[in-house]
Amino acid sequence: MAEIVTIARPYAEAVFRLAKDRGALAEWSDMLEYMAAVVQDPQMQACICDPNLTPARLEDLFLSIGAGKLDEMGKNFVRELVHNRRLGVLSQISELYETLKAEEGGVLDARVTSAYPMTESQLGDLVRRLEDKFQKKVDASVEVDPELIGGVRIVIGDDVIDASVRGKLQAMAFALTR
Repeated sequence: MAEIVTIARPYAEAVFRLAKDRGALAEWSDMLEYMAAVVQDPQMQACICDPNLTPARLEDLFLSIGAGKLDEMGKNFVRELVHNRRLGVLSQISELYETLKAEEGGVLDARVTSAYPMTESQLGDLVRRLEDKFQKKVDASVEVDPELIGGVRIVIGDDVIDASVRGKLQAMAFALTR
């Protein structure tokens, strides 16, 4: 997973800088969301993975699907991704772009995974603590994963706070096998 993020990050950062300079953050957000949806389609996935489909043909196919949805800069971005064989990481590029956009607006997205459902007061307390720590507004989404055994795991951008029992057990196992 980290490998895909490493590949996607420079593209997301470049698009973000371009969109910010042109005052087109929302437009790029829409285009990237659309491109990511196209890439997610099983038929498009088959085309991307097809070694018999030339890059030029893949580019033509993708751009014909995106006709009217992509401006000239969006089309150039698709061409660049096809040329570098990075079309498959568009979903991650879109996600990273949205993270950069939210950070620019002073809002951080937090993915909170909890072993048990959290009450509103628990979530509110956690969000307040995260806002104090990061000095930005935090927008948290919560999911439940009983495999954590207890505690929570929080992901904010590249930061991971693992306060779960499972995470602590894994850390102990790693320390004991070294």
